[in-house]
Amino acid sequence: MEKHHHHERSTFSGKLGFVLSAAGASVGLGNIWRFPYLAAKYGGGIFLLIYIILALTFGYSMIIAETALGRMTRKSPVGAFGKFGKSKWLSFGGWINAVIPILIVPYYSVIGGWVIKYLIEYVKGNSQKLAEDGYFSAFISDGTSTEICFLVFALLTLAIIFAGVRNGVERVSKFMMPILVFLSVLIAFYSVTRPGALAGVKYFLVPNPANFSWMTVVAAMGQMFYSLSIAMGILVTFGSYMKRDVSIEGSTTNVEIFDTAIAIMAGLMIIPAVFSFSGGDPDTLQAGPALMFITIPKVFANMGFGTPIGIFFFLLVLMAALTSSIALTESAVSTFQDELRWPRKGATVIVGIIMVILGSLSSLGYGPLAFVKIIGMQFLDFFDFLTNSVMMPIAAFATCILISRVIGVGKIEEEVEADGGSFKRKKVFRFMIRYLCPIFAVIILLSSVANAFGWISM
Repeated sequence: MEKHHHHERSTFSGKLGFVLSAAGASVGLGNIWRFPYLAAKYGGGIFLLIYIILALTFGYSMIIAETALGRMTRKSPVGAFGKFGKSKWLSFGGWINAVIPILIVPYYSVIGGWVIKYLIEYVKGNSQKLAEDGYFSAFISDGTSTEICFLVFALLTLAIIFAGVRNGVERVSKFMMPILVFLSVLIAFYSVTRPGALAGVKYFLVPNPANFSWMTVVAAMGQMFYSLSIAMGILVTFGSYMKRDVSIEGSTTNVEIFDTAIAIMAGLMIIPAVFSFSGGDPDTLQAGPALMFITIPKVFANMGFGTPIGIFFFLLVLMAALTSSIALTESAVSTFQDELRWPRKGATVIVGIIMVILGSLSSLGYGPLAFVKIIGMQFLDFFDFLTNSVMMPIAAFATCILISRVIGVGKIEEEVEADGGSFKRKKVFRFMIRYLCPIFAVIILLSSVANAFGWISM
């Protein structure tokens, strides 16, 4: 059975296919919607610096560990953990990795739905209307329209997954990623050359120690998980589709660079524009949705070519959001396929049903269900907190323990070197996985939870 099963797994056609698919997966709303507002909120340049340091050490080690684990076992997270995990605790680590995408995809699709709504409005030529104060909050509190947009996004994702990996994810990513890069450079260039925008560029790129707080580290860490798709089971799943002659280190370095570059571009698209627009008042750098859905349309309306740029921008964001939601859903579907031995189509349908139920809670959470609060949060914020601040650090911790205590770091290193290449940052990797990553994951978990319950204010 095992041999036959192994043979059926669809694989990526090569290195470019893997890099573009993994980059497509990791570049998404995390980079474009979440990164700029966190950078703005937690000190600009100093946040960026800490983020980059974390991505190069912690992030890099986790990407390699998860990809190698996937390729070594040819399984999705539950199977990969189960293969070595003698104890119940470790198989729990596999399941938490598998559950995370099932919780993220629904609220992710809600934001994806908002993007579709804005794209449609720009296509209709309503760029001035979108720039009006209160437009966004009126839209998200109208349950019917958010629900319809959410369903459209969810169905798009499911349709592509239904088609299968290589012809689905890979075809879409190969075509979209280069366009995405080109467009973001274009909009960033426009944004940076606005009058007064240089103050924003300076704030975002030049680290100022005065803006540093412990929360900067916690936020950068959470963002790194989100942005590099760590601890979501995605990389384990993608690794399991990877051929053995492809270099893990080479591919992951590409994904890392690509991902960070897009996040920085998004920051340059949004932050300087906000500075220019507000006459340099940093208080306008409000939270995430406000930044992308409220400020950006104002910037476009002021630009003169608001409509075409608006269409382009939201098309770009939609593409990025779709590739990521495809990856997350793929991860969930492959868990059902591998663990419960379900056929792909059946697994897709079940995941789709879960998506619609949970997503509807987030989608209606600002309107008809606004009276429901969980530890003081709307559904969408709660799902974001639960997955990013609670579950991901636990999943990362479990992965580190599995590798350092059960499989042995050496086995993973062998897998990385399987293509005959060298493993350049082996020492960094070994130290991170054994000591730093697990300790850090626990600290981040505790800080986030304490902050949510208001035991420590940050």
